[in-house]
Amino acid sequence: MATIKVKSVGNGVHLGNTPWGNLTALRYVVKTNATGAVINSDSTAAIAVNDIVNLGHLPSGFRFIDSQVTVVTGMKATATGDLGFAYKDGVDDTAVPQDADYFGAGLAIATAARLRNATTNPSIVLPKDANLLLTVKTVGNDKASEIEVVIYGIAEGVK
Repeated sequence: MATIKVKSVGNGVHLGNTPWGNLTALRYVVKTNATGAVINSDSTAAIAVNDIVNLGHLPSGFRFIDSQVTVVTGMKATATGDLGFAYKDGVDDTAVPQDADYFGAGLAIATAARLRNATTNPSIVLPKDANLLLTVKTVGNDKASEIEVVIYGIAEGVK
């Protein structure tokens, strides 16, 4: 199992981010080339089963409200994935534990689709900076693909 880090300049524009708690949308995109390797990442190897793709930064003080995964072009047939988060410092928090499938487990990422968060997880506020992680399950990837993830939340600040 490898961890592949997507190289990016951030999450783009933080829409609606005001001190009054408006909804914010953080957008992440992962694309793979014809051999299944993540484009613009620190790895040239194809994604293998149980590889973790680090999509990018989730800021501390961010309250998760919802998520949407858009599979523009799917990965290898039968590919599934878990979408969650882990703290950047590697240290778990007992009040808000890291969760590898907080936004979804067994997401069908092999065919084009728009997948909304269907978990029963309550909204939480991140006590510290985290990474958004896509763990590729079932099979690796050997083809070009594109997946967009949008995390919706409220920037509340650390409490």
